[in-house]
Amino acid sequence: MTLTLGSIMDTAEIDPQDAQVIRHVYIKEHEDSGNSGIHPESTDTEILEYTREQSANPRIFPAVPPRTWVVFLREGGDRARLWAVVENHGEMSNDGTRRTFDLVVSERMTDLRNRLVIGWRSPRTWRLNASTAADYPVVEIADARPVPFPGFDDLVLDHAQLQAVMRDHRYASWRTALASVAAVYLITDRRDGRQYVGKADGSESLRQRWSVYAANGHGGNVELRGLEPSTFRFSVLRVFDPTTPTSRINAAENHFKLALDSRTHGLNRN
Repeated sequence: MTLTLGSIMDTAEIDPQDAQVIRHVYIKEHEDSGNSGIHPESTDTEILEYTREQSANPRIFPAVPPRTWVVFLREGGDRARLWAVVENHGEMSNDGTRRTFDLVVSERMTDLRNRLVIGWRSPRTWRLNASTAADYPVVEIADARPVPFPGFDDLVLDHAQLQAVMRDHRYASWRTALASVAAVYLITDRRDGRQYVGKADGSESLRQRWSVYAANGHGGNVELRGLEPSTFRFSVLRVFDPTTPTSRINAAENHFKLALDSRTHGLNRN
């Protein structure tokens, strides 16, 4: 049985009735506007900006485009490689010739970005309703390139990134590093700046501790229950060898709670 794009979208909980599939090609400039196109070295920001701008002609682009856009890049012949899934938050401008949309890159199919390749059966067509493209075959899911571990001093993750680190095989070296240390860490709620100082010590590595946050958002901490973890930022204040006495790690944790005043103005209760 051939694996299809529809099966992939179904796994990602993308409704084909409220989605479209786009295949960009590399061009120097947009045919109807003269605006710059994209090329193999275009950044994600440039590709997103290019995707935002569409024709105001309803024969070229839907008058009421769907919520979800699955965007591919042409890769020779009838191949198309996934760039990203974006969510359409509505039209921002329309001058009668060109329309601009408020697009946000979605977390859906993130693990397949630059890896998923489908066979594009309509070489002259650049946009399709997802219900039509659902039958397009998957011809390749490439191995993902490992993401280098940045080091503990440069480690700053939001909650979605933390979840990716804990499940995605591209981050295997990160999990190895996190599993090798005890630590005092910091969680900052970006909505109001309040901070929580925590620790991973004894038999619990930093990887084990953070995997709980990845799973439920609050890590079992009363202070964090009921808060929205999507606004949390995770970082490391100090790392320790796993054999370090618990008393030393406790002292470091207490130091940072005092230094950051996280008991009075933050999220620590003790």
